[in-house]
Amino acid sequence: MGISLERPTAEPWANPSTYWPTLDSATRELDPPFGVISLPALAHNAFDMLRRANGTTIRVASKSVRVRGVMDAVLALPGYSGVLAYTLPEALWLATDEHDHAGISDVVVGYPSVDRAAILRLALDPVLASRVTLMIDSPEQLDLIDAIVPAANREVLRVCLELDASWNTRVLGHLGSWRSPVFTPAEARSLAETIEARPGFALVGMMAYEGQIAGLINNPANAARGAVVRWIQKHSAVELATRRAAAVAAVRQIADLEFVNGGGTGSLESTSAEVGVTEIAAGSGLFGPHLFDHYRHFAPAPAAAFALSVVRKPAPGMATLQGGGWVASGPPAAERLPLVVWPQRTTLVPREMAGEVQTPLAGPGARGLRIGDRAWLRHTKAGELSEHLIEFAIVDGETIVDRMPTYRGEGQAFL
Repeated sequence: MGISLERPTAEPWANPSTYWPTLDSATRELDPPFGVISLPALAHNAFDMLRRANGTTIRVASKSVRVRGVMDAVLALPGYSGVLAYTLPEALWLATDEHDHAGISDVVVGYPSVDRAAILRLALDPVLASRVTLMIDSPEQLDLIDAIVPAANREVLRVCLELDASWNTRVLGHLGSWRSPVFTPAEARSLAETIEARPGFALVGMMAYEGQIAGLINNPANAARGAVVRWIQKHSAVELATRRAAAVAAVRQIADLEFVNGGGTGSLESTSAEVGVTEIAAGSGLFGPHLFDHYRHFAPAPAAAFALSVVRKPAPGMATLQGGGWVASGPPAAERLPLVVWPQRTTLVPREMAGEVQTPLAGPGARGLRIGDRAWLRHTKAGELSEHLIEFAIVDGETIVDRMPTYRGEGQAFL
C-alpha cells in the first residue's frame, strides 16, 4: 500500500493525555503485543531532521528503522538519499530488485564485512556491485576479499574509508566508539593510497561517526553530568571538524570521492556545519525513542511505541503485563529499559523491572488498569524495537492506514 509523508499541521503528541488514548482507540481491534507508528509524528520527525541538517543530505541509517516501507517513504522526500546499512547481507537484500520492491540504488555498509558468502555474491553481481559500497579501515580487509575472490575474477568493488571520529584527550582518555584504527590525516591518506593501488577496488567515499557527540544524552537528570557531556560534545566537535577536514583533503588528493559521511541524529547541527561533509547518516530520530527525551537541543515526537496486555492484578495498586523485557543494547542501566508512557504515573517495579515473561507495574496509573487492558511503552532505542515485531500498524488519527512489516516480518534477521 505504502505511505507518503506530509508536514503535519498539528502536534497531537504534545498532549500525552489525548495522544496515547487516541492510539489505543485506533488499535482497539489488535491483540498485544503490537507496535504502532504515528504517521503525523513520523512525518514531523522526518521534516525536523531536514531542518536540523540545514541543507546537508541525510542518508537513512537502516538499523534505526528496519522497516522497508518507512525507509521508502522517507527516501521519497527531497533531502534524503541513500541508505547506511549495518551488515552486508542486509545491504544486498535492500539493493536487490524484487517483484514488489525496487532495489535501493545506493547502499553503504556501515561496518566492515567478513561474510564470505555475501562478499562472493556482491563480487560476482554487476548490479549489486554498482549499488553497494563496502566499509574499509585496514588493508587486511582488502586481503580477505581478495582471498575470497581475486580481483581478476570479480567486479570492481566500491569501498568507503572509515576515519576514527573519537576524541583522544590527555585527561579523559578515549571518548567515543572503538571503531576504525585510522585516526590522523596521514593515516587516512596512507590507507587511501593502499586502496587505490589494489586492483579490483574503487575508493568512492569516507565516513566518520562521532558517537561521543551524536550518541550521548546531554540533558540527563544529573545536571552536573549533563554539563560535562555538553562540554565534551562542544570541544570534540571543534577538534573533529579540523581533523576531518584535513583527512578529507588528504584523501581527495588520492581519490575522487563521491561522498563524505558523518554524524548521526544527535549531531545533525554540528556535523552539517562542516564544509567537508556531504551527507549525514541518521535514522533514530524518525521513530523518536525515549533516549532522545534527554537531549537538550532537539525533541523528536514519540512516533513509535508498543502495547502490552495486562494479564494479572497481583495487588490492588499493581498490574502485570505479559512480556516486556525489550531492553536496549549498550551499557546496562535503567535508561536502557522500556518507558511506560500510558497510563501516566505508572512505573516499573525495581525488583523485577522489564522481564521476558512479565513486567509488573506500580503507581497510581497501574491501580486503574484491569485484566485485558493495555499499557503503552516506548523503547530506549529506535530500530531495536523492530526486532521484537513482525509489523507496525501505521496510525493517522483514530485510523490504521497501513500495516508495514519489519525486517523480521519479511523473514529477515541480519544481526
